[in-house]
Amino acid sequence: MKKYENFCAALVNMKEIYNYHPPYDNVVLTGLVGLYEICFEQSWKMMKEILENHGYNESVTGSPKIILKTAYRANMIKDEDLWLNALQERNNITYSYNQRIALDIVSKAKDNFYEMFCELKKEVEANWL
Repeated sequence: MKKYENFCAALVNMKEIYNYHPPYDNVVLTGLVGLYEICFEQSWKMMKEILENHGYNESVTGSPKIILKTAYRANMIKDEDLWLNALQERNNITYSYNQRIALDIVSKAKDNFYEMFCELKKEVEANWL
């Protein structure tokens, strides 16, 4: 399944965020934000494809928020609030030229979101493929 493979590759890349520590220069900070953004995008697109393959028609809309809510109801993800917070941070990437916002995204990616993505991968492998 291509979307699953894309997500797994993005997750491997995202692990690189732990190789860098503040203070970040602008290029590194932008790259770290990008690693998070790519992993988030690949995660919800993978969820959408898997949910559609399992007959969840709500996912047809393509809205990331609807996909996350459907994935929660289907028990694919366990912490709906964390995922919705991750979506909000993905939406904040538009403002990541603001160093405070970019630092906040990277901090949350390290503290919460990377492990959230790892849990999704385990769940998908165990119950959805």
